[in-house]
Amino acid sequence: MAFFNNLSTLFAVKNSAAAQKPKFNQPPKSDNKPAKPGKVLHQVQNDKLAKQKPAVQINTKSLAELENLKREAQAQAKEIVVEAKSEALTLRSNAEKQAQQILRQAEEQQHTLTVKLDRIDARLSQMDQKEEYLEKEKQKLRDLQAQVEETKQKVLARLEELAGMTKDEAQAYLLDQTKKRAVHDMAAIIRQTEEETKAEADAKAKEILIEAMKYGATDYVPEYTMSVVTLPSEDAKGKIIGKSGRNIHAFERVTGVDVDLDVSPTEVKLSCFDPVRREIARLSLEKLIKDGRVQPARIEEIVAKTSKEIDKVMFEEGKNLCHQLGVYNLPNELMQILGRYKYRFSYGQNLIAHTLEVTKIGTKIAHEMGLNVNVVKLGCLLHDIGKVSDEVNDSHVELGVKIAKRFNMPQPVIDAIAQHHEDIPFSGPEQVAVYMADAISGARPGARYENYDEYVQRLQKLEEIANAYPEVAKSYAIQAGREIRVILEPASSKDDDVTVLSNKIRDEIKEKLTYPGTVTVTVIRETRGQAIAK
Repeated sequence: MAFFNNLSTLFAVKNSAAAQKPKFNQPPKSDNKPAKPGKVLHQVQNDKLAKQKPAVQINTKSLAELENLKREAQAQAKEIVVEAKSEALTLRSNAEKQAQQILRQAEEQQHTLTVKLDRIDARLSQMDQKEEYLEKEKQKLRDLQAQVEETKQKVLARLEELAGMTKDEAQAYLLDQTKKRAVHDMAAIIRQTEEETKAEADAKAKEILIEAMKYGATDYVPEYTMSVVTLPSEDAKGKIIGKSGRNIHAFERVTGVDVDLDVSPTEVKLSCFDPVRREIARLSLEKLIKDGRVQPARIEEIVAKTSKEIDKVMFEEGKNLCHQLGVYNLPNELMQILGRYKYRFSYGQNLIAHTLEVTKIGTKIAHEMGLNVNVVKLGCLLHDIGKVSDEVNDSHVELGVKIAKRFNMPQPVIDAIAQHHEDIPFSGPEQVAVYMADAISGARPGARYENYDEYVQRLQKLEEIANAYPEVAKSYAIQAGREIRVILEPASSKDDDVTVLSNKIRDEIKEKLTYPGTVTVTVIRETRGQAIAK
């Protein structure tokens, strides 16, 4: 770089000297204006005289400066040449050093590669030797396997000769003996397990049932109520009857209940199969007596208002019942039907209290037995819903199944409702749990009130009605009076008598007896033939 800088300085000096050198041959400028003839010669002479003296001075000075510049340029050129040679020597020395270093590195790498190649060649030689050794060992193993197989065949042939049976026959015999021993051991284990299970089953079952009953027991006293309205005075009966009986007729027509005024001077008895209508009538009559304005128009107004109040009460009761049992998201209409439990009693046992008890017991049994708790809980909650249905033609079991299907309940829940009185065989353990919980709640002491004398009389009356027909041999009232089995004499009856007699007995029971739910009449006729060979 110094060399090139010195060259640029040299050329810069020459250029500046050339720029300062005077231009001798440059003609004088003229403004191209014509001069006067008398003055032309005089002007030319003056110009020559003016130019002669300065020209000598300028040339002498320029030559001296040029000589100085030349010497300086030569001196600088020498310096530049010296510096260039020095830098060239330095570059050459560095280049030679780098070349030697690169050469040494290349020699080292070559040596390393040579060592590695030697190692690889040695390793390949070892691998070739190992492969040869392994191949020899494999051949030895194949030879040994062939010898073993040959010896095995000889031994099998000798064994077959000594045992008198083939290989397949011996194998089948061994398997058969092993199977017999396994079956014997298995039977012994099963018998032992059955004995242990039987010994523990009764105790475990009692423990589960006692725990479930203790868990589900509710603190309440059975309610024995009658729809009786107490009057403030005997004169109130006259207002209830009205002129020509118009008030009492309007009350019975609107409410759908029968009014009995002959109980006592200050009491009115209301009777109706529908407990909800009976409750509406009782509350409406109390309001009318308190209001004092007993007339057909007022009766209709009070009954309509009371009906709406009862609907709200039943909805709240149904919702509270579901929430107490942890059942949510049921349709509002279904909770409205469940609220009717508040006014329904079965043998003195309130249906809400009974449902609470049954559901708690069933849930506990389901937890203990590892069953589907949701199915058991819903089955217990809805098992008696048919008792509050608006229909009266079918049994409460069939009506409950209809209501459950209408609200799209799961099939296991519908089965639990249909099977909780053993009308049809159980379809699963959840249905059995619902049946057990209902039986425990209804059968425990103090749960229900019933006149046992009347109960026995009703069973006897059922059998008496059936036995009154001459073709009947025997009759049995079963399932707590819900069914009667009638057996005919084959000799004094025909097959057609089965249908005719079942209808006659059914009609007579409906006419002469008062009973809860339904009574199924089953008539049986069979002919048997028997012969003894001696």
